[in-house]
Amino acid sequence: MTDFADMITGYRRFRTTGWSQQRERWDELSEGQSPKVMVIACSDSRVDPAQIFDTSPGEIFVVRNVAALVPPFETNPGWHGVSAALEFAVQVLKVGEIVVMGHGKCGGCKAALSQDLKDAPPGEGGFIHNWIELLDDARDVVVEQYGEQRDRDVERAMEQEGVKVSLKNLRSFPCVRAKEKSGELKLVGSFFAISDGQLHILNEESGAFAPA
Repeated sequence: MTDFADMITGYRRFRTTGWSQQRERWDELSEGQSPKVMVIACSDSRVDPAQIFDTSPGEIFVVRNVAALVPPFETNPGWHGVSAALEFAVQVLKVGEIVVMGHGKCGGCKAALSQDLKDAPPGEGGFIHNWIELLDDARDVVVEQYGEQRDRDVERAMEQEGVKVSLKNLRSFPCVRAKEKSGELKLVGSFFAISDGQLHILNEESGAFAPA
């Protein structure tokens, strides 16, 4: 497994290959960024959007957190990290697309489904539980369909419902609603299956995901 010493070795490779070979591109990026797409993905180490979409530095603006969640629009005091990043992407960078990417074997979605962390204190799972309460509506949908069944099909259903929750919450932001209505912004739901490396795209009319 990689430790920080290995990462420094990787950095040195990057300096002599990736950075030096794309020096002109890095010179451009030193003046600013203009990505056209924002990606909201999970913090899971197995699902790096830059690798999955084979993008170069400066091409996508990425926010990652547990279960690729977007909270609803709120104006109450607090630390609104995802909301701040969303606001920056939409209002300052003026991205044209926002992609929510859920993934297979998501621990956050599994915990939301099982409720195993429900009574955990902060620092011992409580922070995670509070965050994944955003998935309560998704859990209700899945439990209504599958009952007490808890196999891989149910977990996958939960993961995909989580993408729909984030899309719904994105549309609770006035700036997102307005720009989507005017055609300036497009929202995309997607799901990456770790087991086979397949990306699936959500058809919002049917509610189904299909291979890209």
